[in-house]
Parts: sequence; structure tokens; C-alpha cells
Amino acid sequence: MCTNFKHQPASDGSVAVGRTMEFPDVLPWELCVVASDHAGSSESVPNGKTWKATHGVVGIGAFKPEWIADGTNAVGLSGHLLYMPGHATYAAPRNDGTDIGVLESLAFVLGTCSTVAEAKAAYATCNIVDFTPPEVPVKLPLHVIIHDKDSCAVIEFQPDGMVISDNPVQVATNAPFLDWHLTNVSNYLTQTPTPPTSVTIGGMTFAPLGQGSGFAGLPADGNSPSRFVRVLADVRFAQQPKDEYALLMDCVRILHNFDIVPGTIMEPAAGGGVTPELTMWSTVSNLTGHHYLVNT
Repeated sequence: MCTNFKHQPASDGSVAVGRTMEFPDVLPWELCVVASDHAGSSESVPNGKTWKATHGVVGIGAFKPEWIADGTNAVGLSGHLLYMPGHATYAAPRNDGTDIGVLESLAFVLGTCSTVAEAKAAYATCNIVDFTPPEVPVKLPLHVIIHDKDSCAVIEFQPDGMVISDNPVQVATNAPFLDWHLTNVSNYLTQTPTPPTSVTIGGMTFAPLGQGSGFAGLPADGNSPSRFVRVLADVRFAQQPKDEYALLMDCVRILHNFDIVPGTIMEPAAGGGVTPELTMWSTVSNLTGHHYLVNT
């Protein structure tokens, strides 16, 4: 499971996006670099999609530099693959040059696009097929989050086809689909960083026991809907950083709110039994300063 967010801009105009990767320890994650003149081609099916990059890309992936799970390019566009168990229905191959696996799609989009608008148009030219390379020991039900400094889009693979949506709150987690998460926000409109006022009942006054009680009722579990509203609260109430450095450090602070203590979240293991879900890494994409920060 994963958590993704864009912090509000710093006073100097700096913009950054944070992302965590929570997953069992089953992949050899490594830093990936894809050159600005990369000639890409999908391995998902014969006659898959091809492209010629114009932007350099840096990110994190496994096995091949083009199989990127998270990354940013040299012109301030970032892309993030997040898990969507039970909520990713990929298309059948068309064999017409549009087929590409979702694991390959960030190398294509980040290599060829400069803005969210361009990325949305690029995804619209793709037929996203079910492609799990033999090196990857787990299935890959995913959705895609794209950010530039001003906007965010989500690409989902719903039963009726690919759905490309603007994301007004610019945070994302995992299943279910974005429209459900946005509806669920209405259940948490009373959250506030200030403590509630004292209440008198039967002549006895009850006062808050300490700071932070304005967030009473905010879910603390690691489930996707809970993390969505929790990271949204963090982003909504975070103070505006004064400069780029303060922005990046505040993104790191938010990311650490979602670190998993090993053993506190377990999931079924591929060979039977259970295995711990771990915070494998987290990243900050500095969209205006063109830096990529990695914490492992």
C-alpha cells in the first residue's frame, strides 16, 4: 500500500510531492535513470507501443530502468504507481501499436510529457494491458498518479475501461476508486488542529486533556481510506513553508507519519502464511527545484 500527496507551495513558490512505498520485501528496488534520448518499446505484447523520449527521468524501480514505480523528470512532472488490489481491470491487447503495461507507462509518459495535461493526453493514446514480467513475483493491480506544480490527475483501470480524472485534493492512496475517497471526505469535516472548547454538563465542566484533540475521530489504522483522510488532513492544515528547504523537510515529516513498524501490518504471503508489510522507501519529488529525494 502507498500514500501520495502534494504539499502546498512554499512562500518562494517551491512545490514538492511526497510518496511512500509499503510492500512486502520481495523486490530488489534500485534507483533508475532513463536518458532523455531513450528509445522505448513495450515488452507487454508483440507490436507494443514505442516512443522516443525528450526528457530525462530519475526514479525507483526494479529489474530494468524502464520499469519505474515512482519518478520525476527534468521538467517538473512526477509519476507514481500505487497498488489497487481488486480495482484494476486491464484491457485486452489490440496489437495495433498502442499496447503497453502499466509498469512501463511511467517511462513513456515522464519521458515524453511536461505537464499533467500532456500526460493525460498521452495516457489516452495507450491501451494498458495486463503485464507482469516473469521477474516480478506478485501481480500488479495498479493505478497511476501524475503531478505537475499546479495539478494532479489519476488514471484508473475500471471494469468499463481506463478512467482519467483530475484530482482536486491532490492526495492519493489505494483502493477503492478516487470518487469513493472524495465522497468519504465528507465524514471528516469537523477535524481541526485547534482543541475543542470546554463543555459544561450537569454543572461540571469538561475541558480538553491536551493539544491535538481536534483530530479525535481521525482514523489511525493503515487501511487505504484511513490513510487518505489522514494525509489530506496533514496537507490541508500544514503551515506554508517559507522556502524550498522547509518544504522538503515538511514533506519528510508527513511521510514519516506513515512509516510501518514491522509486524504491525501483516498480509498473505505468496507461498502461504503471512508476511509483514514494510515501508520499503519513500521519496520527495521537488517539481520546481528538479531534485529527487529518496529515503530507504
